Amino acid sequence: MGANMGLGMWLFWIMVIVIIVLIVKAISSNSVDGAANPTKSALEILQRRYASGEIDEHEFKRIKNELENLNQSTDK
Repeated sequence: MGANMGLGMWLFWIMVIVIIVLIVKAISSNSVDGAANPTKSALEILQRRYASGEIDEHEFKRIKNELENLNQSTDK
């Protein structure tokens, strides 16, 4: 009986550690897309959103024009 309880405790703690590792990996992989990579330009983000179907063609063109106008005004 004592050996089985020892094995059960080992399995319990191994499962707890595995769950914690999986949670940490899931949280860190969610932040990789945007927050961890601030070097993506606004245009690259816009193109990714359009390619994934998040926005339609009309919205893509409208935002792209706004970004181009913004870039032109800051270049002066």
